[in-house]
Amino acid sequence: MIKAYAALEPGGELKPFEYDPGQLKRSDVEIDVEHCGICHSDLSMINNDWGFTQYPLVPGHEVIGTISMVGEDVTNLKIGQKVGLGWHSGYCMTCPSCMGGDHNMCADNEGTIVGRHGGFADKVRAHSASVIPLPDGLDIESAGPLFCGGITVFNPLIQMGVKPTDKVGVIGIGGLGHIALMFLNAWGCEVTAFTSSDSKKDEALKMGAHRTINSRSSEELEKAAGQFDFIISTVNVKLDWNAYIATLKSKGHLHIVGATLEPLDIGAMPLIMGQRSISGSPVGSPATISTMLDFAARHKINPIVEKFRFDQVNEALARLKSGDTRYRIVLSK
Repeated sequence: MIKAYAALEPGGELKPFEYDPGQLKRSDVEIDVEHCGICHSDLSMINNDWGFTQYPLVPGHEVIGTISMVGEDVTNLKIGQKVGLGWHSGYCMTCPSCMGGDHNMCADNEGTIVGRHGGFADKVRAHSASVIPLPDGLDIESAGPLFCGGITVFNPLIQMGVKPTDKVGVIGIGGLGHIALMFLNAWGCEVTAFTSSDSKKDEALKMGAHRTINSRSSEELEKAAGQFDFIISTVNVKLDWNAYIATLKSKGHLHIVGATLEPLDIGAMPLIMGQRSISGSPVGSPATISTMLDFAARHKINPIVEKFRFDQVNEALARLKSGDTRYRIVLSK
């Protein structure tokens, strides 16, 4: 039996929960969970914000642990190996996306907490292709958030061809944005943090930003016109997107990874005349996650986390809801 914490109804507190996972599938592995990050997506799933949560729900998709069992067809992982598991726990492995290395775009992917049970537990199972070995030198206790928040902001660097010579802006210095600052600084970019919080300005500079812009100041935004090659938005609220597009250079990109649910109200002419573009992306493929982990280990990039025990999961979720988290939350044994 796997011992876990589960939501039994929309918005409900997590309660102790046990389930029998059955026989291990031939291509799956079982992970003894040691740490698991809490992502805002876990909260959205608990509340059924997206309309497809199945209860009971065991959240948790930023898993760090040790392989305890391997299926008979597994050749890429072994018992005792330190690994991580993110948003995806499996892929079809046959579609054009999978065959092309874009497993994260697989239309038949399996979500770690979508229709199955995740990592707020002592054990979790997943297809071996979605489980990534941890490189030496990675800080295990803070590594969990890299598997969702981290890869969400790292993937665009690869997919969009961000160059070390680029001037890049980061909108929102929170769970995603603070990791983006670290990655972009190590990538070699000139990094600007857009933030509405005075208290985060000094923190943003310490985390890798070379300067900050007050996102509530129309004057500061206007002064930044035509300055950026690339802007990544990590927020999930509606903004004056036209003001940010105006800060892009010709052929600049506004890239959205924050899941704002409101339509984008954007004028066409600035896009046309400046040949600017708007794009978005989800988490990355297993290969890109592995590259990110190597990059993080090499540059000693560790998400800033607050730590709770697994039996404090409801306190941790309340902390996340408060909006005061600096900057991610990790549950540990």
